[in-house]
Amino acid sequence: MSPTTALSVNVNKVALVRNTRHLGIPSVTRAAIQCLQAGAHGITVHPRPDARHIRTGDVHELHRLLQTSWPQAEFNIEGNPFQNLMDFVRELRPQQATFVPDSESQFTSDHGWNLRADADRVRALIAEARALGVRVSLFMDADADAMPLAKAVGADRVELYTEPYAAAWGTPRQQQQLERFAAAARAAQANGLGVNAGHDLSRDNLADFLRAVPGVLEVSIGHAFISDALELGYAETARQYLAAIARSRPQ
Repeated sequence: MSPTTALSVNVNKVALVRNTRHLGIPSVTRAAIQCLQAGAHGITVHPRPDARHIRTGDVHELHRLLQTSWPQAEFNIEGNPFQNLMDFVRELRPQQATFVPDSESQFTSDHGWNLRADADRVRALIAEARALGVRVSLFMDADADAMPLAKAVGADRVELYTEPYAAAWGTPRQQQQLERFAAAARAAQANGLGVNAGHDLSRDNLADFLRAVPGVLEVSIGHAFISDALELGYAETARQYLAAIARSRPQ
């Protein structure tokens, strides 16, 4: 648990709905504005090569918005560095780039890096991003033994892939998963890495996760956030996620 856990809103699903028509609505930029006005600390996008949701123009428009109106907010661009991510990193230099090992045809991100196999491939690109002033986070499974490898390739942070926890939440397996994630977080921190988390975190399961997993600096939440926003609106949804973060803190 950390009193400084930041909320980054992933707006991919806003773009997914917009892309079903040619009217430009709903607006990705207006969604980001409302979330930031309500207190969100940053915006995340994951532009895939097929542009099935976030498009190149969205990335540039959000970058301009954050630079001009919310310079204190973080822009986090996710993606596979061997596909299109590095083009955005080189041009825009966001505060954070999250390296994700998904394939072009993958439905959604569903596993972390295997650095025992991929270390040599990612090391040079991490070094390049960091030389541009971009913090690098590696999307990782909750494997404590892998955290020294993440440090060895030069990452600043890891983003723990939280779907296994979300699937176990409310079941007898919840505590076992929380212990696994807590061990991974402690191992990352012992190796000098910051810890982010994301994937299937929600209003329901977020506070329990943050109470159990020490020192989470940032959560990136998209699918559940936008699903809630369909009922509550962007601003109220942001406030409720921030309230969930607040509930995780010791009173």
